[in-house]
Amino acid sequence: MLLGFISELTASASVLLIVCLLAVCLFEAINGFHDTANAVATVIYTNSLKPMVAVVWSGFWNFLGVILGGIAVAMGIVKLIPLNDLMLQSLGENISLVLAILIAAISWNLGTWYYGIPCSSSHTLIGALLGAGFAFWSVHGGGGPNWIKAGDIGLSLLISPLFGFSLAILLMFVLRVSVKKRKKIFDEPEPKKAPPTWIRAILVTTCTLVSFFHGSNDGQKGVGLLLVVLIAFMPLQFSLNHAIPPTEFGNAARQIERKLLESDAGEYADHMRALAGQAGRTATTLDSLDKKDKKQLFTLRKDVQSLVKNVEADLKIGLIPQAAVHDVKHAVSTLKKSYEFAPLWAIILISLCLGVGTMIGWKRIVVTIGEKIGKTHLSYAQGASAEICAAATIGVSTAFGLPVSTTHVLSSGVAGTMVASGGVQNLQKKTITNIALAWLLTLPVSFLLSAVLFYFLRILF
Repeated sequence: MLLGFISELTASASVLLIVCLLAVCLFEAINGFHDTANAVATVIYTNSLKPMVAVVWSGFWNFLGVILGGIAVAMGIVKLIPLNDLMLQSLGENISLVLAILIAAISWNLGTWYYGIPCSSSHTLIGALLGAGFAFWSVHGGGGPNWIKAGDIGLSLLISPLFGFSLAILLMFVLRVSVKKRKKIFDEPEPKKAPPTWIRAILVTTCTLVSFFHGSNDGQKGVGLLLVVLIAFMPLQFSLNHAIPPTEFGNAARQIERKLLESDAGEYADHMRALAGQAGRTATTLDSLDKKDKKQLFTLRKDVQSLVKNVEADLKIGLIPQAAVHDVKHAVSTLKKSYEFAPLWAIILISLCLGVGTMIGWKRIVVTIGEKIGKTHLSYAQGASAEICAAATIGVSTAFGLPVSTTHVLSSGVAGTMVASGGVQNLQKKTITNIALAWLLTLPVSFLLSAVLFYFLRILF
């Protein structure tokens, strides 16, 4: 299907699209060996699994995480930039924005990986998206970046490491109190010697969970980035979900119209009739949609999004009569599929890139996690506690559709276990300083780099 779409582009646009798709794959592969190294750090460092077995195992579970994790986080990424405004611009402007995002994100990720600094691919991508979106808005006006969504994501990125740090300290305390007879778990790994079977089972399980949830969260960011590329190059094909007949979306809008008109809304009757009218007009447009009419497609996308936003706002504050709530929620869920979707081939492609990336380049980050965060080497208990924290934090964030940083959650978890074992003085100041600087600098640097690149590239394209 993608090849059919590419054939509709000019030769130069086709080449640039392929370059951008390869760049997305490269970003996700870097994400694999940059971020997923955190997932395998404990099992490799504690000799629970041999390095190649560990990275293949982690890569497989990352793959499953992307496949089974849904697209809520991916949609969160897509919503950061003004896509509706982007669709109305020339292909050259769109290419400039996409390349600015990709070059900025890949450059910072590769640089921090080279120096073995556990930097967040999430921070990098979000900073690049916001920077390019801001530059795009400064030139063309319109809605600009979605600062509200950016605020929600920023809050999750800020709170998650603090949560991981605190939870790791608590888990270490619980382990010391509950595991009194098996003190082996608090020992440092012996060189080239596997731990006892029960410890090994715990560490492999926690590695598996972190890998799966990393795929379900970070992998979705790659899906979101790929969708931005596809919409930028082929807005006609990817502005709405053509895999589902528009009449199905039209029926959903009619369902909302019918339920609102049938309901006794009391003093809000006029408001409900107005909202029902909006649903009816949207349904009429969907029923007569011409998929080749660019203006109609883009207008319809905005209309559906506006309808969903208005209905969800009324549902949130309880304005929709209770008798209609269930059916209206189901219809809204159906309507969202018209603009919140990802092709199966895109999900599989990102899954493979993340899985392959996991299998290379892991060593620099593993050494940092195992030996350079604390003054003592990572013990079995510390490794298990840090990974349990990471898996729990990432899993909950994915459920709420919020991107978090696997790197920062796990690094802060390891730091928490070091503090629990020997106090703050047990942390290596230089490494913690480097991680903190990367944490603080990643968003502004990727933002500025992406914005500057957009201004430069639009001169070329």
